[in-house]
Amino acid sequence: MAYDEYMAERIRRVLKESKAKVEEKKMMGGLCFMVNDKMLCGIHFDKKKEIDLLMARVGPNAYEEALKRPGCLPMDFTGRPMKGFVFVAADGFDSDEDLEYWLGLCLAYNPLAKSSKKKKKK
Repeated sequence: MAYDEYMAERIRRVLKESKAKVEEKKMMGGLCFMVNDKMLCGIHFDKKKEIDLLMARVGPNAYEEALKRPGCLPMDFTGRPMKGFVFVAADGFDSDEDLEYWLGLCLAYNPLAKSSKKKKKK
């Protein structure tokens, strides 16, 4: 199933207001938003629960506090949660204020985040 286009549009609107230079990439069965060649956030469709989740890169310092917020879950693809990344269910970002909070955390961490290594073309 494709990601929720309405959710993507809400994210685009908030990021446009931030004036960050954003790139979009389809990956991991969803849509990722990149800033400075680093993953900022994304939309992930959970096949088991059949819901779209906000995937947020909040960083290791904000991780524990983020997990206390409504709808927030550890980001876990493989049975081992990824520190610094969280999933947020719809009830955690229903309001524009909540979505702005999550994207604000992501934007605050982005300058500190490391870029993934680019694969060399043969």
